[in-house]
Amino acid sequence: MKALTLYELNGLVRGVLEQALPDEYWLQAELSEVREAYNGHCYLEFVQKDLDGRSLVAKARGVVWAGVYLRLKPMFEREAGRPLSPGLKVLVRVGVTFHELYGYSLTVRDIDPAYTLGDMARQRREILARLEADGILNDNKDLPLPVLMNRIAVISSATAAGFGDFCNQLLRNDYRLRFDVRLFPAVMQGERVEESVLAALDAIMAEADRWDAVVIIRGGGATSDLSGFDTYLLAAACAQFPLPVITGIGHERDDTVLDLVAHTRLKTPTAAAAFLVQHQLAAAARLESVSRSVGQLAVARMERERMRLERLSAALSAAFSQVRVRGEHRLEQLALRLSHAWQQRLAAERHALEVCGGRIGRAIPVRLERERFRQQLLRQRFEAADPAVLLKRGYSMTFCGGRLVRKASDVEQGKEITTRLAEGEIRSVVQ
Repeated sequence: MKALTLYELNGLVRGVLEQALPDEYWLQAELSEVREAYNGHCYLEFVQKDLDGRSLVAKARGVVWAGVYLRLKPMFEREAGRPLSPGLKVLVRVGVTFHELYGYSLTVRDIDPAYTLGDMARQRREILARLEADGILNDNKDLPLPVLMNRIAVISSATAAGFGDFCNQLLRNDYRLRFDVRLFPAVMQGERVEESVLAALDAIMAEADRWDAVVIIRGGGATSDLSGFDTYLLAAACAQFPLPVITGIGHERDDTVLDLVAHTRLKTPTAAAAFLVQHQLAAAARLESVSRSVGQLAVARMERERMRLERLSAALSAAFSQVRVRGEHRLEQLALRLSHAWQQRLAAERHALEVCGGRIGRAIPVRLERERFRQQLLRQRFEAADPAVLLKRGYSMTFCGGRLVRKASDVEQGKEITTRLAEGEIRSVVQ
């Protein structure tokens, strides 16, 4: 058997494919790679995943030649609102080709943007349904706007023209309203939109007490760059954010999922700035109205209080006069009663003194005579108790050692005792 070269074998494969698949076919697939070459060609990679969306079940290379790509690219972006990019599901008309050097590939001849739009809308509906199922779809919308909303955290690109327009419209407003604005930089187009905006939201959350609202503005750029705002994670973060989220992403035809969960959706950054200015004007008008009402109420209240004080002053003056007259009359009565009472008390005390004087005058002689008689009795008792008198009556006193002996047992044998008589002493020794 004659051996074939690789080129010859690939040629046979090419011939078989051209005979077996001579027509063009509409293909449903997902783009996993999109690469534009310098020569104008666009190289693609188509994939198909299993039902779980985790594993690949088919893969093929594709190419859009420069002449066709020059026509398809602007048409697709105009209709679908975004460029061909990885992750998109597309419906393309392809021809099956096989090249001896480059192998199997699919040549794209046409594309249907309506299919991609339908898939994007389906994804958007699925995200909204998931947010509603989680119970957070309208959480941010239900937040009340602060009465004064002048501390604004802005998420945008520092170089975006929309951010400059927003600041110019807000900070140089015709009403001289003051706003405190701080930029939290983020990428507003491309694959890093979700990541960078979530990081900016986290930074604002760390100091949420310093801000009244969050404004996400994009301003300018292609409508095709809106896909970054159609993600579940970003929508869920904004829906559950504790501050009102205001969007001004700069497009009028389509609403992103972020717009649908935000508290307030404005078309452009300047419209977002105008909204904030109008909100502050309304708050200022309410404050001025309240201030005027308070002033008017204060003037009316002060007038009522002045009149009440005048009435109270007049009533107090009359009452004081009455109280003074009654007080003076009472003092006169008290003085008269005191004078009468003093005279009566003085007469009573004088009479008491006279009565006491008479009693004392009569009691003194009686008391003196009684005391004189008592003294005589005492003198008689004293004289009767005199030892000399007793001795004269025949009594004697015995002393031992200078001490009066009262009992015989008080004197020891051999002691000398002295017996004193009315006349003289007798000394004895106890046997």
